[in-house]
Amino acid sequence: MMKNQWTSLLFGVVKVSIVGRGTERFLNDCIREDIVIWNVRRSQKDGMDFFIRLKDVHALRRVVRKNECKCRFEKRLGFPFFVKKSWRNSGFVMGILAFLLVIFALSNMIWGIKVEGASPETEHLIKKELSRIGVKTGKFQFFVENPDDIQKSLTDNIQQITWVGVELTGTTYHLKVVEKNQPEEEKLVSPRHIIAEKEAVISKMFVEQGQPLTTLHEHVKKGQILVSGLIGKEDEQKKVAAKAEIFGETWYKSTILIPLKTTFHVLTGDDKVKHYLQFGSFKLPIWGFKDPEFKNFEVEDDVRYVKFLNFTLPVAYVNETYREKEQVSRDYTVKQAREAALDRGRKDIEDKLDEEEKVIGEKVLHETNENGKVKLTVLYQVIENIVRTTPIVQGD
Repeated sequence: MMKNQWTSLLFGVVKVSIVGRGTERFLNDCIREDIVIWNVRRSQKDGMDFFIRLKDVHALRRVVRKNECKCRFEKRLGFPFFVKKSWRNSGFVMGILAFLLVIFALSNMIWGIKVEGASPETEHLIKKELSRIGVKTGKFQFFVENPDDIQKSLTDNIQQITWVGVELTGTTYHLKVVEKNQPEEEKLVSPRHIIAEKEAVISKMFVEQGQPLTTLHEHVKKGQILVSGLIGKEDEQKKVAAKAEIFGETWYKSTILIPLKTTFHVLTGDDKVKHYLQFGSFKLPIWGFKDPEFKNFEVEDDVRYVKFLNFTLPVAYVNETYREKEQVSRDYTVKQAREAALDRGRKDIEDKLDEEEKVIGEKVLHETNENGKVKLTVLYQVIENIVRTTPIVQGD
């Protein structure tokens, strides 16, 4: 009995019918000749049907010559016979293959780039940058950068955008953009006061509309009204939407811990790339067969699935990049650790500030050096926008 008939179909299967005396002896001779047979059935009183592999046909003919049975090939099944039959209709088959190839190619090309949330000027810059890095209609998706790399290129090279999301849906790239210069205010604004968002000392103040209730270098508390939306005399006051630019000196307290000795991994810059075709969970190497010679490395995978029409096939092109890394030890003196702690604390605060806001000074409140670590408690002086608006309610 043949255990794996599907494997045999790949290489060809033949259904054999024998008639005559000594059919059992015929089958025994087949076994002695190492001919694999299966699905043996008696077809009539002195006949039998069974299947053999295509490669055993020549050996079967030798058995036929030594026996009195008549042999006839009933059916030919499997891939070799399919190819032979298809070759007779090669024009039709080639047409089907060409059609499928065209559909496959079209399904894996870029056919659209849609940008949402950007002004016409910014959209033009985005499409120009996309064209520079090779993301354009008509190009195969396999030969362009992945969405994460496209997002990084756009964010790094276009100053007008704060954030951009890149998503590939079917054959279209969808980009959602957040621009830096958003409209400051709506045309219609309800009457309001401007209050202090936090405790501060006023360092810069420009009132465009409203009644200022504070001056430069004055210490203000959180929630204090800085510019009133009520203007005019008390008996003839008019409500307006207060508008002003006010910066104040504020304070941030941070605690930073820096070890004197640190061990970490860095990339050396050497790498090795391996290419695969992936079928389900099986990977077939197609280039870069040798394993990397690096002792320590990290692997970065770039997987591009093949598409057909609106379907994503379980077939992918995989690009594996092995990047060498090495262990590095860094030793600080106490002075160096102190400077590194101050820089880290400053950077952590600057990351939270806008472009016009900045750190102007620092003061170390407490410092310790224990167990190989320097610990600083620092008070940072910051100039930042302290404006917050609140609507004018009845009775103000």
